[in-house]
Amino acid sequence: MADREQALETTRKLIVDPGFKCRHRSAANAFLRARRLPFALVLTLILRKGVKSLQNMVNEAMGWLGEAPVTGSAFSQARYKLKHTAFIELNEAAVVSTMYADRHYRTLWGFRVLAVDGSKILLPDTADVRAAFGTIAYSGGETADIAGERPYALASVLYDVLNRVAVEATLGKANAYEVDLAVGHLARTRPKDLLVMDRNYPSYRMLAELARYERDFVVRCSAASFAPARRMLTGEGPDSLVVTLTPCAGQLADIRTRGLAEALRVRFVRVRLSTGEWEVLVTSLLDEARYPAEEFLELYGLRWGVETFYGILKTRLDLENFTGLGAEAVRQDFHATVYLTGLEAILTADAQAQLDDKKTLHPQTVNRAVSFNAIKHHALDLLCCDDLSTSVLCERLTTLFLTSPTTDRPQRNPPRKKSSSRTLLDFHRRRKKHCY
Repeated sequence: MADREQALETTRKLIVDPGFKCRHRSAANAFLRARRLPFALVLTLILRKGVKSLQNMVNEAMGWLGEAPVTGSAFSQARYKLKHTAFIELNEAAVVSTMYADRHYRTLWGFRVLAVDGSKILLPDTADVRAAFGTIAYSGGETADIAGERPYALASVLYDVLNRVAVEATLGKANAYEVDLAVGHLARTRPKDLLVMDRNYPSYRMLAELARYERDFVVRCSAASFAPARRMLTGEGPDSLVVTLTPCAGQLADIRTRGLAEALRVRFVRVRLSTGEWEVLVTSLLDEARYPAEEFLELYGLRWGVETFYGILKTRLDLENFTGLGAEAVRQDFHATVYLTGLEAILTADAQAQLDDKKTLHPQTVNRAVSFNAIKHHALDLLCCDDLSTSVLCERLTTLFLTSPTTDRPQRNPPRKKSSSRTLLDFHRRRKKHCY
């Protein structure tokens, strides 16, 4: 069975499985009676998250089912009987397990390349959300009367940049520490994983935690990080340097308390960016012959895939336009959206292979605006229609995925334009084309 059909079959079986329902309902008496909004339908409606009102979304679903309409309030009450952990299990069983069931997934140097990164998520401003996630203070100017605070969460993801799959995603509190969340992801890694991180992560503790798990890594160093990196950023010394790191006096007690190594052998690699600036990376890949310094620029460039992932969550899928005002609704929307991105990666694989085989001037990729829209509008067919086989559905979706592909020009580097608040407001109110 193809990966796309396997992912859909697994999802279909899970959402109607009594054991799955028992594991992910908020109370033992939830979803027991034959309601007009049963467990599987509520889960599917959350996955169909969009920018429409809840009432319109529910009306569309009930009309497709041939049932009398229910109120948006009824859906809002029903969703809190379902726990967000349902979407975490769906992502693990239907997306992650399917992607790595065989050895056909993409690797680099034999490694599965996993990027770790965090991003602040703006949340609905309610008492429940504030209590669950906390707030971040801000100031819009110099005067104290316009200072304030808003509830935020810190998302952290362990993301396979070559296969476009979130292996794990967590939603921490507003004041969570990115390194703590990153360390939490390490239990989901395995040998022959290469973790790539940006300048927020290069601390001795982070490298020591990676060493404890025997995981390889490539981490970009900031100008305030390790002494060898600071010297290399000024142009001193060779482009590749193997050294032994030790924790500073202020960190030593904490390192010993955590049972981490008190000496690490690492390699610093310096590469030059297209802007002429130096970039220094710290890595566990010590073999200079097997891993030449000049190839690290392209390797670290793969980390941009996790930035693109957050871009899809926040822009294409409008994550911050939440469909509920409670903390559990926030968690549901977040994990449902993460699952959806992985499902889209698997469902579009065949369409992307067809585009790769076409002889065009520039490479083409599946248009994500088209693919996510197609999945949304076929969600009820995908998950709630037993009369339509998964193979027929997949072929129908692939036909849609091939429409209006985007052209990939990796060497193009247009200058960034800083838009005014007025221009951004005009874009979001009048010109933005919603796909989901």
